[in-house]
Amino acid sequence: MTGTAGATGTVAAVDLGATSGRVMHARVGADTLELTEAARFPNTPVRVWEGDRAALHWDVTALFAHVLDGLGSVARSDPGLAGIGVDSWAVDYGLLRGGRLLGEPYHYRDERTERGVALVHDAVEAGELYRQSGLQFLPFNSLYQLAVDAADGTLDLADRFLLVPDLLTFWLTGAQQAERTNASTTGLLTAEGAWNDGLIDRLGLPRASFAPLVDAGTSVGGLLPSLAGDLPFAGSGPAVTAVGSHDTASAVVAVPMDASRAAYISCGTWGLVGVELSERVVSEEGRAANFTNEGGVDGRIRYLHNVMGLWLLSESLREWQRRGLHVGLETLLAEAAELPRPAEIFDADDPRFLAPGDLPSRIATWFEERGLRAPASPAGMVRVIVESLAAAFADTVQQATSLTGVGVEAIHIVGGGARNALLCQATADRSGLPVLAGPVEATAIGNVLVQARAAGLLTGDLETLRALVARTTPIVRYDPR
Repeated sequence: MTGTAGATGTVAAVDLGATSGRVMHARVGADTLELTEAARFPNTPVRVWEGDRAALHWDVTALFAHVLDGLGSVARSDPGLAGIGVDSWAVDYGLLRGGRLLGEPYHYRDERTERGVALVHDAVEAGELYRQSGLQFLPFNSLYQLAVDAADGTLDLADRFLLVPDLLTFWLTGAQQAERTNASTTGLLTAEGAWNDGLIDRLGLPRASFAPLVDAGTSVGGLLPSLAGDLPFAGSGPAVTAVGSHDTASAVVAVPMDASRAAYISCGTWGLVGVELSERVVSEEGRAANFTNEGGVDGRIRYLHNVMGLWLLSESLREWQRRGLHVGLETLLAEAAELPRPAEIFDADDPRFLAPGDLPSRIATWFEERGLRAPASPAGMVRVIVESLAAAFADTVQQATSLTGVGVEAIHIVGGGARNALLCQATADRSGLPVLAGPVEATAIGNVLVQARAAGLLTGDLETLRALVARTTPIVRYDPR
């Protein structure tokens, strides 16, 4: 369906995060932006015994079943839906042969990625990698994972690799593609946004397995006829559109900011802290600070650094629940807010906090190694986690301004972190800048806006789309104290 500018229509956003997924049903037009949750479901990784270790995988086939259930619910209430778009987390992928998935994708927190770093850096020096891709070093970036698959012979069995949102889009439409914003996180794109054939060859990766690249806003096609029973849409059904398929790319579309004067924090499992640029900044100083240049919608650059994010809270809560403490995060945050600001905080970016497990004990060990006393209670630990995250956010914003020259006058927090009043206030206090919190569902909103523009329901550049968000979404302001 192609809309008329000024008309109102409906689309569905499939938004998959690292801990949960959702299908959002949206009504959108020039002065309308209304989202309703059609389905929400857990994203629970699974451990599978592989030889001498338990490997961590995503249960992506179960996720797809949840997606179909959610879209089926939308179809029954809105058979005339105009479009569907899929976004997810970055770097992880499925391997296919003849269109068949060879196995559940590995989770980026799986320990196998460590071996890939040495394999890649033996072939290409780290500084050269940064100059070519502009991508920060993260040991789980796709190129490191692909190097392990190549060394193990797994890539010899595959004729295609698809990043997670492209995989689900393939299962919906039958079309194999690589949307650029997510592809930019692989470390295998050139500065111009093409596959880096020279680097792919040097790493011994099969070039034929790389799908054609498309931009956000590209029409992918219609739903497969075989899905008609699951998705009873009217007529030929909705069009599937490539959105900013990296969830942060979609989230940044929905940040109601003046990009020339603001920083953003897309705060969920990770805290993605940065600024939006028109051109890459590839400097040795940026590499030393581990800042990345990732693709954004409309050719923008997301210049950012990954901070550990709400993972520190959610994984700590899981550990306390395993120990028999049945208390919710909201209760702990309320108790933490009544405590004095801690004198000492920890480094939220310490790699020891990356893997799943007993994070409260690891945080306590971090303090003990420095002769400091760790918080004794869960509420005390929550307060020190929040303050440590806020300090990391504030420091990263300051680094971004120094590296790019962007004069940041406000920080926008979107995603789940926008609900966390203690974190938002602490970030304002530690940065000395006002924090503007919201929208919470920024990723889904960005997904919806790109679809709506492609369908002709909206027109304009990112600034125009952001102005619609500002007019229709409540924003909470936190001033530094």
